[in-house]
Amino acid sequence: MPQSGKLPRVFVVDDEEIIASTVATILRYQGFNATYFTEPLVALMAARSEAPDLLISDVRMPLLSGVDLAVQVQECCPDCKVLLFSGQASTADMLQSALAEGHRFEIMMKPVHPTDLLKKIQSVMEASPSLPAVLDLGDSPTVRLGFTARVLRGVERWYDEPGENATPIALP
Repeated sequence: MPQSGKLPRVFVVDDEEIIASTVATILRYQGFNATYFTEPLVALMAARSEAPDLLISDVRMPLLSGVDLAVQVQECCPDCKVLLFSGQASTADMLQSALAEGHRFEIMMKPVHPTDLLKKIQSVMEASPSLPAVLDLGDSPTVRLGFTARVLRGVERWYDEPGENATPIALP
């Protein structure tokens, strides 16, 4: 943690509220000051008034794509790190356009297992000396799955293993 005791501020943006709120809940449980948004323009206005340390955003959203949101957030908050996620393979063109303009963003494909998401956030944060590494992921798959089940109660399904071959499981 930084000496000031300030928690890393994370903005989570997804037009699907259940995804945005669940990711923010997981991050708060891990020690982040996480706020979720379902409208990218509202997230952009919030970033202009209080800069996030990390932006986690879906790519495909109405009115403003996650790529465009990331570009605009980094214009007003140059120290903000970005992690994008998408459930559609067609986002590659959007990322190529951003890369051609000098913007490089990390991306993960949906569905994202919470453990994989936390590991990716940790690697993004470790790459930035201004952001503290606050995650304690543990080594036990049982602990990780238990954590997932506790945080995601009410969600109809989640995944027992990360990756493309994930099997949906019912939560109690």
